[in-house]
Amino acid sequence: MEQWLKDDERLDYLLAEELRIIQSPSVFSFSLDAVLLSRFVQVPRSKGKIVDLCSGNGVIPLFLSARTKAEIIGVELQPRLYDMATRSIQYNELQHQITMRLGDVKEAPATLGIEQYDAVTCNPPYFLAHELSEKNVSEHYAIARHELYLTLEEAVESASRLVKQGGKAAFVHRPGRLLDIVAAMRANRLEPKRIQFVYPKRGKEANTLLIEAIKDGKPDLKILPPLYVYEDNNEYTAEVRALLYGEGK
Repeated sequence: MEQWLKDDERLDYLLAEELRIIQSPSVFSFSLDAVLLSRFVQVPRSKGKIVDLCSGNGVIPLFLSARTKAEIIGVELQPRLYDMATRSIQYNELQHQITMRLGDVKEAPATLGIEQYDAVTCNPPYFLAHELSEKNVSEHYAIARHELYLTLEEAVESASRLVKQGGKAAFVHRPGRLLDIVAAMRANRLEPKRIQFVYPKRGKEANTLLIEAIKDGKPDLKILPPLYVYEDNNEYTAEVRALLYGEGK
């Protein structure tokens, strides 16, 4: 086990997929948002090519590998996270399907190829650069959570350039940025087709937005049923337990 881990790292379970992922308390770990996006996006089951932007430690490519046989490429800017992702892929013996690329999302179309991918996923930084108020936050957390190196508009533009005509681009974000996402998508030939709002509990405001667009698609937006994360007793709902642990699948 030690051969796979460095410093303060640990191996966590992705239970529904029966996979393991390398994580560390000193860098940004994946959250429920990554699980939700990897389940929400529509991907080809067999042949095809997928790109995941802002891959972090590779969690979305790992989740997607359980849903598709397509080739998956993850793009990550931070060397530490890229290294962790690469080792997780090797640990799970998925290097034949998943490849990580170290680099800037804005440069991904030029390096990976324009309009060659069936689907693109992205869990981008949620907060504007000027919202960085935590003075002692680590660089890894700051880059993952704030638009220091990548804005929402830049992420959408890269996704559009990567995806084929008729291909899908899916994002997870905060509901407060819905209009920004829609405006950016439509400015980049991406027509929003599916939206789902995620709520911490019934009766609470939504705190997560899932949105999928089709390149050069016709206007026809579907609002999916709401997804609730917790019951009133603070236990996960049956839907979320199925996503996380595979219960009831």
